[in-house]
Amino acid sequence: MRNSQNAVYPPPARHFAPVFAVLCSLGLITLVLVPACSRAVQPLKSVPSNGEWREFQGTWTAAGSRNTMQLGGDRRVSISIVDGSLMLAGPARPNVGFRSEAITFGDSLTGMIGRAVWTDEHGDQVYSELRGEGTAKDNKITGTFLGGTGRYLGITGEYEFSWRFVLENEDGVVQGQSMGLRGRARIEPQQLGATVGGPLS
Repeated sequence: MRNSQNAVYPPPARHFAPVFAVLCSLGLITLVLVPACSRAVQPLKSVPSNGEWREFQGTWTAAGSRNTMQLGGDRRVSISIVDGSLMLAGPARPNVGFRSEAITFGDSLTGMIGRAVWTDEHGDQVYSELRGEGTAKDNKITGTFLGGTGRYLGITGEYEFSWRFVLENEDGVVQGQSMGLRGRARIEPQQLGATVGGPLS
């Protein structure tokens, strides 16, 4: 029989709450620990599922690659493929966090277009179209929801943000984060509760 005096017991879970809260607020915990973030900061509140607009704010961080080609003079075109995490805030947010993927084509003369996929912890996805000016003076990007799967089936709405690259090297490796991300989303009442996972909560 093991001597209880020598046993090592883990510290109470409440001791970790402040650590989770800080890491979540800094966006340093990815989708793997999203459930922990939701418990440490604030439980996801239930919002009436009546097709009302759900406003949200958030932070999108991503890393990947960018291939650039010169088109004479100062004109450049590029293709970027990135993935990362998206953390949302606000009492009516669609969810706490998503794993994100995006592919974009940018032209310094005509702007940027792209597509993004957000995947939550249940595997349900949200699809969106990205458009932006893509210039150093105005890099505002607008996202338009195109629909989704599971609990996000029939989602509509839009969001906007600016993008800042925090790392870019000569091999095309890039890393960046959003600035001022905010938007709103809505699911039509006839879609709510009709899919696996039930209504948004």
